[in-house]
Amino acid sequence: MNADSSLPVDPETFPADFETFLVDFETAEVITPMIYPPQPTLAVTGTKPDLVTEVTLRPLAYVERPEYWGIEVTGTRPGGPHPMQPIANVPYAVQLRVDDVIGTAGIEVIGANGSERIDVAHASEDQAQR
Repeated sequence: MNADSSLPVDPETFPADFETFLVDFETAEVITPMIYPPQPTLAVTGTKPDLVTEVTLRPLAYVERPEYWGIEVTGTRPGGPHPMQPIANVPYAVQLRVDDVIGTAGIEVIGANGSERIDVAHASEDQAQR
């Protein structure tokens, strides 16, 4: 039991604080394998700031379907001390299925170094054309 019995959980067992931030990206492309139904996948590559940073793709939330659906390239790392500069470049490659997060025209990849719009045909539009 914890030293202070008024606390419901031992504070030392809480997970460490995490820092989340936008990460630079170098390439972003949507790959659609030749299968049915279409499964478009966003593939993003770049260099992360250090070994402990975990890079993920996080779609933004919208009330209505936008023209370009924003997807952030984010890095997460434990709070506290971490290396200021990487010893060597640390490349990353991440993917995200985007069939449910495509705007009316496509997607917009958002990173620390800017954004890139990618036109993507929506699956329902592909089926309507057949």
